[in-house]
Amino acid sequence: MAFDWTLVENSVPLLGAGLVTTLKISSLAMLLGLVLGSVLGLASMSRSRTLRWCVRAYVDFIRGTPLLIQIFLVYFALPEIGINLPEFWAGVIALALNAAGFLAEIFRGGLNSVEKGQAEAARSIGMRHHQILWHVLLPQSLRAVVPPATNEMISLVKGSALLSVISVYELTRAGQAIIAVHFAPFELFLLIALYYYLTVSALAWLSRWLEKRLPAW
Repeated sequence: MAFDWTLVENSVPLLGAGLVTTLKISSLAMLLGLVLGSVLGLASMSRSRTLRWCVRAYVDFIRGTPLLIQIFLVYFALPEIGINLPEFWAGVIALALNAAGFLAEIFRGGLNSVEKGQAEAARSIGMRHHQILWHVLLPQSLRAVVPPATNEMISLVKGSALLSVISVYELTRAGQAIIAVHFAPFELFLLIALYYYLTVSALAWLSRWLEKRLPAW
């Protein structure tokens, strides 16, 4: 079977539009995930046992269930309680909730990586627990947090391919639409894989660039 270069050339801009949607969804999900994940990470260091238990239960649920099931819960189960989301925002929310579970553990690990003497010194000058977390531990944990947080962004980009099952017109769904018309799965899936590879490589380079420029506390 001959490789259809003409189809590949014609598909590049169509898949590019799908990639734009993939990046939009992944960026929004990562932003929301960072906000929720940082809150959960700080809450996991709380003195309240109930709050710590709630965070642990959420993290365990997210890490213990497939992302595809979480997407189905957001898109198909939430309408049962009156919450109807369009495909795009259902994808964003599902990915954000998933990312928050992993980012909470990343933030918790980053906070725990700071030398304990820092917290003791802050307590000795009268700082309260929440002040120590916000002003002492959080800034010093950034260098430890950035690489795994970027890896989570990479996972989001790859995981966004699952949104094709709820008809979000992202990169994978765009490729499936072209394949349905031209029936050329080899050429199209190879091109889709190249798009993902280049995107992930760019994010990995960005992670290394950021890590080098963060201050070494």
